[in-house]
Amino acid sequence: MLVPLALLAMGAVAAALAPRVLTRSSWPDREPVLALWVWQCVVAAVLMCCVLAMALSAAAAWQAVREHVFATAPHGVEEAYRLGAYGTWAAPLAVLLACGGAWTGAMLLREIRDARLRLRMRRAELRTRAPRLPGEEPDAGGRLVVLEGERPDAWWLPGATPQLVITTAALRRLRGRQLDAVLAHEQGHARARHDWLLHCADALATGFPRVPVFGAFRDQVHRLVELAADDVASRRYGRMTIALALVELNEDRGVFTPDASGGPARAFVPQRVQRLLAPAPRLPWGRRVRTGAVASLVPVVPLLVAFVPGLAALR
Repeated sequence: MLVPLALLAMGAVAAALAPRVLTRSSWPDREPVLALWVWQCVVAAVLMCCVLAMALSAAAAWQAVREHVFATAPHGVEEAYRLGAYGTWAAPLAVLLACGGAWTGAMLLREIRDARLRLRMRRAELRTRAPRLPGEEPDAGGRLVVLEGERPDAWWLPGATPQLVITTAALRRLRGRQLDAVLAHEQGHARARHDWLLHCADALATGFPRVPVFGAFRDQVHRLVELAADDVASRRYGRMTIALALVELNEDRGVFTPDASGGPARAFVPQRVQRLLAPAPRLPWGRRVRTGAVASLVPVVPLLVAFVPGLAALR
C-alpha cells in the first residue's frame, strides 16, 4: 500500500478505536494524569499521520515540494517511495490535508483569541468588584482575591500571573482545612497549565466535530483535569477534606438531586465526591511506567511507517 494511504488508514483506525477503548476503561479515573498523557499521545499520533501523509502526497504532486522533502535524503531514498505511482489523486489529497491543517490552526487561534477575550472580561469584572487598594502594585499576581458574594464559589483565572478568586459565602461555609484544600485544587490547575490543554482540546473538537477522537478528547480532558486537581489537593489535605469542600460549595446548586443540572462540570461533581470517598487503588508502579512508555511511543509509529521505504533503501 502507498505510504500516505497507509498513514491515513492508521490515523482513521486510531481516531475511531482509541475513544472506545479509553472511555470504557476504568483505570483513567485512578490515574488521571497518566490518562491525560495517553490522550495527548493518541491525538498527536492522529495529527502526525495527517501531516506526514500531506507531506508525501505534496512531494508526489509537485517537484518543488519533492526537492525540499528529500533535499538531505541519501541517494536511492526518493526512488524507494515510488512517488510517480501515486497517480492524480496525490495533489487533491495534499490540498485537502493542507486545508485541514490550516483549519486546525485557525480554530486554535480562534480559541486562544476567545479565551483571552473572556479572561480580559473576567479580570475587568474582578477589578470592578475588588478594586485595588491605594499603593497596591498594579500587577500583583498570584494572590488570593476575595469577592463579596452570596453563592459559595472558588475559581482561578489563568494567565501569566494566575489569580485565585473566592467568594465571602465560600469563606463562611468552608471550615478549616477545607479552604486550604480548595485553594490547593485551584493551584493544581494553575501549576499544570490545564488551561492550554483545554484550549487545544476545545479547538480540535470545534473544528472537527465529526471526528470521534477529538470530541472524546475534549470531554475527557475537561473531566480528567478536575480529577487530577482533586488528587493534588487530597495528597496534601486528605480525600475527606476535599470531598466535604466540594459538597459545601455545590450543595445549593442542585447537583446532588436526581434531576441535577448546571452543565457537565456541575453534573460531574457527585462522581468526584464518590471517587474521593471511595477511592480505587492506584495502578501498580510498574504498570504506570509501562503505560506511559507505550503511550510515548504511539506518536513514533507514524514516523516509522513513513520512513520504512527510505530505511529499506539504505540497507
